[in-house]
Parts: sequence; C-alpha cells; structure tokens
Amino acid sequence: MIRVLQVVTYMGRGGLETMLMNYYRNIDRDKVQFDFLTHRDERWDYDDEIESLGGKIYHLPKLNPFSKNYLNALDKFFNEHKEYQIVHCHQDCLSGVVLKVAKKNGVKFTIAHSHNANQDKNLKYLIKLFEKRKIPKYADKLFACGNEAGRWMFNTDNFEVLNNAIDTDLYTYNAEKASKVKKEFGIENKFVVGHVGRFNPQKNHEFLIDVFNEIQKIKEDSVLMLVGDGDLRQEIEKKVQDLGLSEKVIFTGIRSDVNDLMQGMDVFLFPSLYEGLGIVLIEAQAAGLKCIISDTIPKDGIITDDVLSLSLNQSPVIWANEVLKYKGYKRSNNKELIEKADYDIKNNAKKLEQFYIQNTRG
Repeated sequence: MIRVLQVVTYMGRGGLETMLMNYYRNIDRDKVQFDFLTHRDERWDYDDEIESLGGKIYHLPKLNPFSKNYLNALDKFFNEHKEYQIVHCHQDCLSGVVLKVAKKNGVKFTIAHSHNANQDKNLKYLIKLFEKRKIPKYADKLFACGNEAGRWMFNTDNFEVLNNAIDTDLYTYNAEKASKVKKEFGIENKFVVGHVGRFNPQKNHEFLIDVFNEIQKIKEDSVLMLVGDGDLRQEIEKKVQDLGLSEKVIFTGIRSDVNDLMQGMDVFLFPSLYEGLGIVLIEAQAAGLKCIISDTIPKDGIITDDVLSLSLNQSPVIWANEVLKYKGYKRSNNKELIEKADYDIKNNAKKLEQFYIQNTRG
C-alpha cells in the first residue's frame, strides 16, 4: 500500500477539504492511503472520519515562510517520516515552501495543487505573489481545480486539471428530501435562497445580504439559508439584524448534510469575489438548482443551463430581480450531465489512484 501525504491548513468543511474527502472515500484504500499534515493544533470536522478510514493526522505550527521555528519543524517532520514517496500539497501560493523541504529530505514525487484563481488583497498578498513563483521549481506535478486557477497560480499551461468531483447520487433532486428539509427549518411554502461557504471576504456575504434585502422587499415570503461558519459570521449576523432580517435569515452553521440542505433550496446564490472553481457550484447543479453566480467565477464549473453569471458591478436590485425570475421552476435531473462532464467522483478517484501508483514505481 502507498501512503500519500496530503498537506493542508486543516480539515474543516471547506471546498478543498471536501474535495479531498470525496477522493479519499472513493479511492481504493487497500492500494492508496491518505495521511494529512496540518498547520493547526485543534481537531476539525473531518478528523474523526479520516482516522476511521485509516488515515493519520500530523500537526505543525502555522505556515510562515520567514519563521525559523516553522521551517525547523517542517524539516524535522520530513527527516523523521521517510515513508512518504509522494507529497501532495494544497497550500496554494505557499506550497513551494513545503515542497522545497520535502525534496531536501528525499521525497521522490511532489505535487502542488491550486484551488484558487486569486487571493484576498490583504497584507500577505505581496508575499504570496512572490512565493508562488517558486512552486514549479519544487513540484514534479502541478494540479489545479480549473484552468484559471492553474494559470494564475503557476504562470504556465503545464498543469493538469483534477476535477472537483462529487458523488452525483447524493445530490440528485429528491422532492421528499426537499420537503423534509423545509419542515426541519419551518420554511414550508417559502421561497428559499441558499448559499454554502465559509464566512470570509472571498465569499462576499455583504453583497449577498444586500441582494436578499432587495428580494425581501418584493417577495416577503422568501428566506435566506446560509450554510457554513467563519471569522466574518458575527459581522454578517449584525448586518442581518440591522436590516431587520433576523427572522428571514437562517444561519445553519457547519453541516455534514449539505447535499440534503440543497434539496430544500429553491435558488443558489454564489457572488464570490473569486474562486478556483467552486465545488459547491457543481453540487448545486447536481441538485438541479438554478444558480445565480458572479462572473468572476471560472466558466469551467458551468456544466448545465441552470447557471446565470452576473457582474458584481450590477446593483443588488438587478441581482434580486434575476433571482425572482426563478419562482416555481421545475427542478431538473442533472446527474447524466454532471457525469458526462467528468465530475463524478468514482471515475476521478480511480484516475488519481492510478496516477499515485505510477509515480511510486521505479
């Protein structure tokens, strides 16, 4: 059996972590086993499942390319764990920092994986732009969730797209499940606008709330379901309260049943400032949802005719009017379309499994 080290920040219920778990659940674990090198001490949402599937979880300090303490800890880890022939790194712009040390310690095959086509414009932005230029020097293989994510991160076309694949059976629309979800939240006979994502700047919750505020002015029996958690949640809760929408906005927190919650939504709203691809957009289409998304989201993820892209320069009123056009539409079964576009996890997991095996030979 091959043990592949997946290098992540932590294994919470974010997009890249969910993608990794989809592959992990569907790969033949008698042939390939995943272990995880994380950069946080706390336990996270997927840790119990990882351990139940036979994976090991290791912890390092926060990734800081200028920290001697971090670099020494990283060096010590790879020096003590010579069993890993493959290291698959998901640290975006800072992947080169990890892979350089892995190579120094004799790791045979290194992979850098891009999950975003941009970064937040904060104090770390310039450092990340500088660091990402080093990645191709230390990576034997470049993966990306989409073409835009690959070109932005690696400044080359010499990468391979590894699809953010899903279990289509879990998401296919089921009217009975939809009814059950609406009953759980007490929103039967409501028009449910949904969103799934971490509460961080990238996901643009501020704008999302502005759009829903306009929807409410026109259709009072609408509700907004926000699935996820994050640093900006309290700030968004305050905005909802200030607008008098507290009774109309549901904060579900982190949920393990996103596939079911999507059954209870009527429209999916996704106004991100940027994405690498957006696995939840694939999920929403698999659930037969009409999706209103920002035109900053890569076209790679648009598989069905159920998606409308709008500019973030358009007013919340325009966005709201587009959302409301989808009252009472008939949900479609998009299972075949998703599979035909090669976003079904079973086929993709087999491909990744073979890739790992081929690159440990010789």
